[in-house]
Amino acid sequence: MGLRWVFHHALLRALRAPRLPHEPPIHQRALRGGTLSAHRLSTSAGKQLAAWLIRPNASASTSAPTVLVMHGWGANAAMMWPVVQPLVDTGHVVGLLDARCHGESDGADFTSLPRFAEDIATALLWLVQQPGVDAQRLALLGHSVGAGACLLHAAQGQPKVAAVVSLSAFAHPAEVMRRWLAEHHLPQRVVGQTILAHVQEVIGARFDDIAPIHTIAKLTTPVLLVHGRQDEAVPFSDAERLAEAAWDAGGYVRILAVDGPHDLREALEPHAHEIIDFLAAVWRRMATLKPSQATRLSDRFEHQTR
Repeated sequence: MGLRWVFHHALLRALRAPRLPHEPPIHQRALRGGTLSAHRLSTSAGKQLAAWLIRPNASASTSAPTVLVMHGWGANAAMMWPVVQPLVDTGHVVGLLDARCHGESDGADFTSLPRFAEDIATALLWLVQQPGVDAQRLALLGHSVGAGACLLHAAQGQPKVAAVVSLSAFAHPAEVMRRWLAEHHLPQRVVGQTILAHVQEVIGARFDDIAPIHTIAKLTTPVLLVHGRQDEAVPFSDAERLAEAAWDAGGYVRILAVDGPHDLREALEPHAHEIIDFLAAVWRRMATLKPSQATRLSDRFEHQTR
């Protein structure tokens, strides 16, 4: 057993996300004006993902805008429930998903931001096949690592989405890793550089290529950055840096500052209408576009001023 093997598996254990149960289970949660169904989705890697489809009662006979919701690292779909009712109340179909190694989905040797994005793609491909889902009006809403994965998919993946709502996104994964090293009192030089290099090798992606501060600059779709002013895990300045990167690239991005920590479940309720208003504005703009114009939806928004 070589030192590299020991180092690799020790690092995987140290970085493994906790698997938290749904408390209470999703099927036991109160839902007004909608119906809920549970599903299992197969990934290209042969893993099964737990997913839920929530339809507003009126969506059975019409195509409705649809939002796929992705949780963050160490969380699960049930922890994103606070956004469900406001979306259903405004006529949205909602997809909830447990990423690999989270909630009720299958495990794997590891998961990562790129694998979160792969799971998002799997769920979107499933969603667009569901009756009542408008495949042209798809949005992503994600938290933390899930938000970074939403931005990565929006920049690179299929199916295309028309909007992204990012909750508590970090600017760059290397900075997150350096904070983790500091919390564990590991030296940044030599040991830290070795760890960062190995993580990138394992996940099969350079941090620079998947960093939200770079992927957001590639987007042609509007983005709402929701961030807590009291976030101690990811500083509020990360949201400002993300917005600056998008503005510099000519993108449409708004910042919604809320009073709350990194976990925004309780802080979102007073601001739910602002998220809904953002999505409603996207759908209104899309209604005025020709199909050939839809890929540059952000051109039809006034760019946010600094």
